[in-house]
Amino acid sequence: AMLRLRFLTWDVKDTLLRLRRPVGESYAAEARAQGIQVQPEALTRSFREAYGAQSRLFPNYGQGRGLSSQQWWVDVVKQTFRLSGVREEGLITLMAENLYHDFCSAGNWEALPGAGETLSRCCQHGFRMGVVSNFDNRLEKILSRCNLRHHFEFVLTSEETGFAKPDGRIFQKALRLGGVPPEQAAHVGDDYTRDYRAAQAVGMHGFLLRAAGQSAEPEVPPEHVLPTLSHLLTLIEK
Repeated sequence: AMLRLRFLTWDVKDTLLRLRRPVGESYAAEARAQGIQVQPEALTRSFREAYGAQSRLFPNYGQGRGLSSQQWWVDVVKQTFRLSGVREEGLITLMAENLYHDFCSAGNWEALPGAGETLSRCCQHGFRMGVVSNFDNRLEKILSRCNLRHHFEFVLTSEETGFAKPDGRIFQKALRLGGVPPEQAAHVGDDYTRDYRAAQAVGMHGFLLRAAGQSAEPEVPPEHVLPTLSHLLTLIEK
């Protein structure tokens, strides 16, 4: 193989795992359980607004701002319901706490096609692997419950490290943990800036998972593009 790769790092959301249904549908189901009717589409719009505002005010789940990631998320969920016209603060708090814990369960997440199989084959090929994700500290539990955790030597989240991709320091920490130089490592992810370009900026190789119909970034050579996860080993072994 031309690429002398020993270590692979992986993004998680929309690379290995994705939400089973839009956020608004999960929130609407929780509201129904409490006897409140809210339109899923309205909740999805409100969620985007609340999440965007919170991310600008308190980047990386409030890291270094005296906010726990749980409080960060609970505030986002509460604001989502308020923006969607729900007024009962007691119920809003209850629903937010429930949803925070709900999104920790395997019920809300599903593996992308080929995820489990690709990770197993990478392990069989002798690749060592870790996770590098802009996620809060629930990720470890989610990966375990979705039966993917055992493939990885470590799970690095932006909350734990204090750096969010595309900040190169989260990749440098992964390389230190893996004990490999960047040229012997590759990162797999679905985001051009946070995953592909950021990994290359620290000297790693990059593979970009690009769903069908996604607009092409001209700078990505075809041998770095994965139409599906199952294409990864074919590209590495070329």
